Amino acid sequence: MDISGSTTTTAPAHPRPRRTSRLAGVLAAGALALTGVLAGAAPASAVSHTDAAAQMRAAGIAISSSGGCSDRNVPTCTSLEGVRQTTLDGARTLRSASGCALTITGGTETGHAGGTYSHANGYKLDFSLTSCLTSYVQGTFTYVGQRSDGAALYRSGSGNEYAREGNHWDVTYYTCGGC
Repeated sequence: MDISGSTTTTAPAHPRPRRTSRLAGVLAAGALALTGVLAGAAPASAVSHTDAAAQMRAAGIAISSSGGCSDRNVPTCTSLEGVRQTTLDGARTLRSASGCALTITGGTETGHAGGTYSHANGYKLDFSLTSCLTSYVQGTFTYVGQRSDGAALYRSGSGNEYAREGNHWDVTYYTCGGC
Protein backbone atom coordinates (compact mmCIF):
# COMPACT_ATOMS: atom_id res chain seq x y z
CA MET A 1 0.00 0.00 0.00
CA ASP A 2 1.12 3.50 -0.68
CA ILE A 3 0.56 6.40 1.72
CA SER A 4 -2.86 7.23 0.27
CA GLY A 5 -4.19 3.84 1.27
CA SER A 6 -4.55 2.47 -2.26
CA THR A 7 -2.97 -0.66 -3.45
CA THR A 8 -0.14 -0.20 -5.87
CA THR A 9 -0.15 -2.14 -9.07
CA THR A 10 2.78 -2.95 -11.26
CA ALA A 11 2.66 -1.58 -14.76
CA PRO A 12 2.83 -4.17 -17.53
CA ALA A 13 6.30 -4.80 -18.92
CA HIS A 14 5.22 -3.55 -22.35
CA PRO A 15 2.58 -0.86 -21.92
CA ARG A 16 0.25 -0.29 -24.84
CA PRO A 17 1.15 2.83 -26.73
CA ARG A 18 -1.42 5.57 -26.42
CA ARG A 19 -3.16 6.03 -29.71
CA THR A 20 -3.88 9.53 -30.86
CA SER A 21 -5.21 10.63 -34.12
CA ARG A 22 -2.53 11.81 -36.52
CA LEU A 23 -4.85 14.64 -37.53
CA ALA A 24 -5.25 15.74 -33.90
CA GLY A 25 -1.47 15.88 -33.52
CA VAL A 26 -1.04 17.89 -36.68
CA LEU A 27 -3.84 20.27 -35.68
CA ALA A 28 -2.40 20.74 -32.21
CA ALA A 29 1.04 21.50 -33.62
CA GLY A 30 -0.43 23.95 -36.11
CA ALA A 31 -2.46 25.70 -33.44
CA LEU A 32 0.60 25.99 -31.21
CA ALA A 33 2.66 27.45 -34.05
CA LEU A 34 -0.11 29.89 -35.00
CA THR A 35 -0.51 30.99 -31.40
CA GLY A 36 3.19 31.73 -31.20
CA VAL A 37 3.10 33.76 -34.38
CA LEU A 38 0.01 35.76 -33.43
CA ALA A 39 0.91 36.40 -29.82
CA GLY A 40 3.36 39.19 -30.44
CA ALA A 41 2.81 40.14 -34.04
CA ALA A 42 0.76 42.92 -35.55
CA PRO A 43 -1.80 41.88 -38.17
CA ALA A 44 -0.06 40.95 -41.41
CA SER A 45 -2.11 43.53 -43.28
CA ALA A 46 -1.43 46.44 -40.87
CA VAL A 47 0.20 49.44 -42.56
CA SER A 48 2.17 52.29 -40.99
CA HIS A 49 0.72 55.81 -41.07
CA THR A 50 3.53 56.99 -43.35
CA ASP A 51 2.94 54.23 -45.92
CA ALA A 52 -0.86 54.56 -45.73
CA ALA A 53 -0.74 58.34 -46.17
CA ALA A 54 1.55 57.95 -49.18
CA GLN A 55 -0.83 55.43 -50.76
CA MET A 56 -3.80 57.73 -50.21
CA ARG A 57 -1.97 60.77 -51.63
CA ALA A 58 -0.99 58.72 -54.70
CA ALA A 59 -4.66 57.80 -55.18
CA GLY A 60 -5.74 61.43 -54.94
CA ILE A 61 -7.36 60.99 -51.51
CA ALA A 62 -6.74 63.78 -49.01
CA ILE A 63 -6.33 63.38 -45.25
CA SER A 64 -7.58 66.06 -42.88
CA SER A 65 -7.12 66.38 -39.13
CA SER A 66 -8.94 68.90 -36.92
CA GLY A 67 -5.86 68.85 -34.67
CA GLY A 68 -3.36 69.06 -37.52
CA CYS A 69 -1.66 65.83 -36.38
CA SER A 70 -1.46 62.07 -36.95
CA ASP A 71 -0.85 60.71 -33.42
CA ARG A 72 -3.00 57.61 -32.94
CA ASN A 73 -3.39 58.38 -29.21
CA VAL A 74 -4.87 61.87 -29.69
CA PRO A 75 -8.57 61.96 -30.63
CA THR A 76 -8.31 65.25 -32.60
CA CYS A 77 -5.64 63.75 -34.87
CA THR A 78 -6.32 61.63 -37.96
CA SER A 79 -4.11 58.57 -37.84
CA LEU A 80 -3.77 55.72 -40.29
CA GLU A 81 -1.30 53.81 -38.11
CA GLY A 82 -2.29 50.12 -38.21
CA VAL A 83 -4.96 50.52 -40.88
CA ARG A 84 -5.52 47.34 -42.91
CA GLN A 85 -4.26 47.20 -46.49
CA THR A 86 -7.72 45.99 -47.54
CA THR A 87 -9.21 49.19 -46.07
CA LEU A 88 -6.81 51.34 -48.09
CA ASP A 89 -7.58 49.31 -51.22
CA GLY A 90 -11.29 49.84 -50.54
CA ALA A 91 -10.79 53.61 -50.28
CA ARG A 92 -8.95 53.58 -53.63
CA THR A 93 -11.78 51.56 -55.18
CA LEU A 94 -14.34 54.06 -53.83
CA ARG A 95 -12.33 56.96 -55.27
CA SER A 96 -12.05 55.45 -58.74
CA ALA A 97 -15.60 54.07 -58.89
CA SER A 98 -17.29 57.23 -57.62
CA GLY A 99 -15.09 59.81 -59.33
CA CYS A 100 -15.55 61.92 -56.18
CA ALA A 101 -12.90 63.89 -54.36
CA LEU A 102 -12.41 62.09 -51.04
CA THR A 103 -11.04 63.40 -47.77
CA ILE A 104 -10.33 61.05 -44.86
CA THR A 105 -11.25 62.71 -41.56
CA GLY A 106 -11.04 59.69 -39.29
CA GLY A 107 -8.85 56.61 -39.16
CA THR A 108 -7.36 54.51 -36.37
CA GLU A 109 -7.02 57.27 -33.77
CA THR A 110 -8.54 56.89 -30.32
CA GLY A 111 -12.04 58.18 -29.66
CA HIS A 112 -14.08 55.93 -31.94
CA ALA A 113 -16.40 53.12 -30.84
CA GLY A 114 -14.68 49.77 -30.21
CA GLY A 115 -15.41 46.33 -31.59
CA THR A 116 -13.92 43.80 -33.94
CA TYR A 117 -14.62 45.77 -37.13
CA SER A 118 -13.62 49.13 -35.66
CA HIS A 119 -11.53 52.16 -36.48
CA ALA A 120 -8.90 51.03 -33.95
CA ASN A 121 -8.58 47.64 -35.66
CA GLY A 122 -8.11 49.27 -39.07
CA TYR A 123 -11.45 48.34 -40.68
CA LYS A 124 -13.01 51.81 -40.79
CA LEU A 125 -12.38 55.21 -42.31
CA ASP A 126 -14.42 58.39 -42.05
CA PHE A 127 -14.85 60.51 -45.18
CA SER A 128 -16.00 64.13 -45.38
CA LEU A 129 -19.64 64.44 -46.35
CA THR A 130 -19.87 65.80 -49.89
CA SER A 131 -22.77 65.93 -52.31
CA CYS A 132 -20.79 63.82 -54.80
CA LEU A 133 -20.07 61.04 -52.29
CA THR A 134 -23.59 61.13 -50.85
CA SER A 135 -25.15 60.86 -54.33
CA TYR A 136 -22.84 57.99 -55.22
CA VAL A 137 -23.48 55.99 -52.04
CA GLN A 138 -27.25 56.53 -52.05
CA GLY A 139 -27.57 55.91 -55.78
CA THR A 140 -25.30 52.88 -56.00
CA PHE A 141 -25.57 50.90 -52.76
CA THR A 142 -28.51 49.25 -51.03
CA TYR A 143 -30.19 51.01 -48.14
CA VAL A 144 -30.42 48.40 -45.36
CA GLY A 145 -31.95 50.49 -42.55
CA GLN A 146 -30.61 52.39 -39.61
CA ARG A 147 -27.83 51.46 -37.23
CA SER A 148 -28.55 51.47 -33.51
CA ASP A 149 -27.20 55.05 -33.35
CA GLY A 150 -29.72 56.18 -35.99
CA ALA A 151 -27.24 56.52 -38.86
CA ALA A 152 -28.64 55.57 -42.28
CA LEU A 153 -26.82 52.43 -43.43
CA TYR A 154 -26.01 51.38 -47.00
CA ARG A 155 -24.31 48.16 -48.11
CA SER A 156 -22.27 47.68 -51.26
CA GLY A 157 -22.38 44.52 -53.36
CA SER A 158 -19.07 43.46 -51.81
CA GLY A 159 -20.51 43.80 -48.29
CA ASN A 160 -18.80 47.02 -47.21
CA GLU A 161 -21.01 49.30 -45.12
CA TYR A 162 -21.50 53.06 -45.43
CA ALA A 163 -23.16 54.85 -42.51
CA ARG A 164 -24.09 58.52 -42.77
CA GLU A 165 -23.11 60.03 -39.42
CA GLY A 166 -23.95 63.72 -39.27
CA ASN A 167 -20.98 65.40 -41.01
CA HIS A 168 -19.21 62.35 -42.47
CA TRP A 169 -19.53 58.89 -43.96
CA ASP A 170 -18.34 56.12 -41.61
CA VAL A 171 -17.21 53.28 -43.90
CA THR A 172 -16.48 49.71 -42.78
CA TYR A 173 -14.28 47.83 -45.24
CA TYR A 174 -14.66 44.06 -44.97
CA THR A 175 -13.21 43.71 -48.49
CA CYS A 176 -11.40 45.95 -50.95
CA GLY A 177 -14.66 46.43 -52.82
CA GLY A 178 -13.64 44.88 -56.12
CA CYS A 179 -10.07 46.15 -56.36
